[in-house]
Amino acid sequence: MNILFVCTGNTCRSCMAEAIFNHKCNIHNINAKSAGIAVLPGSKASKNSSSVVLSQMSADISGREAVQLTEKHLNNADLILTMTSNIRDILSSKFPQLKNRIFTINEYVGVKGDIIDPYGGNISVYEETFFELNKSIELLLDKLKEDRAF
Repeated sequence: MNILFVCTGNTCRSCMAEAIFNHKCNIHNINAKSAGIAVLPGSKASKNSSSVVLSQMSADISGREAVQLTEKHLNNADLILTMTSNIRDILSSKFPQLKNRIFTINEYVGVKGDIIDPYGGNISVYEETFFELNKSIELLLDKLKEDRAF
């Protein structure tokens, strides 16, 4: 199973989600990637995202280049999890054939609200986003394990 996390620039939220998911996932044949809908060419994971991921998981994403979302990424994903309802709605509208695979991460796991973009915030804002993502990803992993039990 391929999971795709999607945010705006793929330098903060979705790259943190990818790192958290792949670090925590112990379910065979499930992995995650991430991309952004409006990537600046040559951009990398933000300094604060990299710092928080390094301090919380000892994983280095500082050299990770942002990935521009393509239709190929969407078609290769079994589950597309966006950070916001706005991004979900944009993708569902542009790719109606994939609508049954596109959710916000929080709606998929039964949590209200969007994952707020920490871009431009201080390190504590990034930490807050990290912990919010971590909680939602733990719920996601539980859900995926339950779904596989049947």
